[in-house]
Amino acid sequence: MIYVTVQSNESIDSALKRFNMKLQQSGVLRELKEHAHYEKPSEKRRRMKRRRASRQ
Repeated sequence: MIYVTVQSNESIDSALKRFNMKLQQSGVLRELKEHAHYEKPSEKRRRMKRRRASRQ
């Protein structure tokens, strides 16, 4: 669970920006997108192979 406390002199926009930053760093959205639909094991291996190749 991600928590962001809003300070008394802080705007909602800056608190929302901090929340979005924490959300990206935690990887929750990425994991949610990965589990949004079923992916066959062969497709998953193919995706991971392409990811590894692009990093090199």
